[in-house]
Amino acid sequence: MIHQTTSSILMVRPANFGFNPETAANNFYQQKDDRSADELNQLAIGEFDAFVSLLGGKGVEVIVIEDTKEPVKTDAIFPNNWFSTHEDGKVILYPMFSPIRRLERRKDLIESLIAKGFMVNEIIDLTFFEEDNQYLEGTGSLILDRINQLAYACLSERTHEIPLDYFGRILGYETVKFDAVQKIDGKITPIYHTNVMMHLGRHLAVICLDSIPSATERKILQDKLEQGGKKIIPISSHQKFNFAGNMLEVQNVNGQPFTVVSQTALKSLKKGQLQTLEKYTEVISPAIPTIEKLGGGSVRCMMAEIFLPRS
Repeated sequence: MIHQTTSSILMVRPANFGFNPETAANNFYQQKDDRSADELNQLAIGEFDAFVSLLGGKGVEVIVIEDTKEPVKTDAIFPNNWFSTHEDGKVILYPMFSPIRRLERRKDLIESLIAKGFMVNEIIDLTFFEEDNQYLEGTGSLILDRINQLAYACLSERTHEIPLDYFGRILGYETVKFDAVQKIDGKITPIYHTNVMMHLGRHLAVICLDSIPSATERKILQDKLEQGGKKIIPISSHQKFNFAGNMLEVQNVNGQPFTVVSQTALKSLKKGQLQTLEKYTEVISPAIPTIEKLGGGSVRCMMAEIFLPRS
């Protein structure tokens, strides 16, 4: 049986969290901060540890991996961009836009999963696409409907069509590609990651339909989601900028479902939207303002789902 959610989450505790100018070139959610690097890293560690504690307190298995001091990896706290795991034992390694971020890929991290009893049957390395400046940044670029084998992706400088189609062929997924944009300082720009504007759970799809300029693509997307059994919760562009699209549904060891959504995003939700979420799942809401501000990512980016079978 294929599952949409997992009770096992891997998270990377930061050693040098900070502002990455390479990713800021097309991640307009990042903001600089004048405080010292050490102070900002300590704030991020505090937010990270509180987040892990919240998940663990609900019975979600959290595998915490310590980031290494060297080489410096400011975005190591966002592991979902460089690998994904699958129930048939596959691990996919992804091509990434930022050379600094490529340093996050760690063989020992995969080995630590094996040491914890997870089975890795095959590692599929897509990083060769970097040689041609083609990128596909894991479950930042890909929103996976695992049950229906659909991969949703908005095309951008971080999500290219060729590696996306290659992913679809090797995993047997139908790819649903579209353009999604946002206005930054009066200029229309592509949304860099699909998980900024879209979330899929077992029964729900949270999506910023307003960000899709093509009425045809909007209709195709809505039809695919509804055919896949998803109830759509539309969010506004304002809510998207507050990370309301960057959610993740998880479950605990007893199968109880939770939607993880940051305090920033939660405050932006309307009463009806929250009630719909809570109809299907309990909400877990960590406060991660430092991580969101400097990193330009939220809770979903911090959690790498582990779907690998146990040995």
